[in-house]
Amino acid sequence: MKLESRNNQIAQEVIEIVEKYNFQREKLLQILEELNDSYGYLSEFVMKEVAKNLQLTTTEVYSVATFYSFLNTRPKGKYIIRLCKTISCVLAGKNAVANALRNELGIDFGETTSDGKFSLEFTNCIGMCNQGPAMLINNDVYYHLDPEKAVEIVEKYQ
Repeated sequence: MKLESRNNQIAQEVIEIVEKYNFQREKLLQILEELNDSYGYLSEFVMKEVAKNLQLTTTEVYSVATFYSFLNTRPKGKYIIRLCKTISCVLAGKNAVANALRNELGIDFGETTSDGKFSLEFTNCIGMCNQGPAMLINNDVYYHLDPEKAVEIVEKYQ
């Protein structure tokens, strides 16, 4: 019964957000972004509810949700660390920064710490090509990284 009650609450919240965008299919990305921010990820149930309310297939919604790397289809850590993987960041020392982050957090890229605090991911260009290596922690941008600086930054979030 609790699951059903929770699903009813989520369904109502999805309706409110979709309604805010006037049930416009063209606003799918904005709707998914808002729901992702609200829940931390887009569950299968949320995607089905969005599809139902926009008269889309679940596959169409899932395709958009999985195409964009900043949308999550599974739970992530409280802090998502995204290290740029473009060639300019590689040439500026990204690999050493990546190794320092792995060692500091005890996880590999694509994983989340056991306490659910940090997720570590690679991402494509974040617009800091002339200031690499660069990373995001949630929406905070850090650049001109070296291994020591990256670890110091992560320690501030612990």
